[in-house]
Amino acid sequence: MAEFTLPANSKVGTGKTYPAPAGAKRVKNFKIYRWNPDDGQNPRLDTYQVDLDQCGPMVLDALIKIKDQIDTTLTFRRSCREGICGSCAMNMEGRNGLACTTAIDELKGDIQITPLPHMEVVKDLVPDLTHAYAQYALIQPWLKTASPSPSREQLQSPDDRAKLDGLYECILCFCCSTSCPSYWWNADKFLGPAILLQAYRWLADSRDEATGERLDTLEDPFRLYRCHTIMNCANVCPKGLNPAKAIAETKKLIAERAA
Repeated sequence: MAEFTLPANSKVGTGKTYPAPAGAKRVKNFKIYRWNPDDGQNPRLDTYQVDLDQCGPMVLDALIKIKDQIDTTLTFRRSCREGICGSCAMNMEGRNGLACTTAIDELKGDIQITPLPHMEVVKDLVPDLTHAYAQYALIQPWLKTASPSPSREQLQSPDDRAKLDGLYECILCFCCSTSCPSYWWNADKFLGPAILLQAYRWLADSRDEATGERLDTLEDPFRLYRCHTIMNCANVCPKGLNPAKAIAETKKLIAERAA
């Protein structure tokens, strides 16, 4: 039987505990992944006891309270606080999501928070998205046409515009890609659900004239066909999108082209 062990410097240890203020009645424990590339220490889980009576209702509210009032060294991304930018994507109690749209009350017991899984970590809860955005650039996510530029905006029929629903709403939070086992094992070659949904958004756009070129880019044993329709992507998408459906539609376009 094969045995697998983690490198010694990757094992997560138990960190500090920051107790709630005296007199706090509604206390919630947040066990947060901490790792600093500059101190040479193993990652750890620090426990922060937060008084919910003095905190907003969302997980991001708790993180901001911790950083502002308890431990200023905690590092995470956040911006819009409205589920639009995707900056605060992280893993909360084993499920990827946006901290700004995840209510504390939805998570029972102690809340463990870690970075998006299977990605390099910059620091604490901040994943390195360099590779993901390089894959995004690969699909050339802009309108491509061979026709002369029109003198006015390019119009679409209501039916053609409706084809983009469920695609354009993607905020590139990468909750879906980092929930996908195929992406975990083949992230160097497989584009992953987020990028493939974005790719289909341009394939479905009636104004785009580069369908053949785009399909040539995607028609690859790994870039597209590593998707095995596990559906984790649709299960965790905070916008309620279905990347697996977009991937299936892309495969269908390739099959129709070859027929």
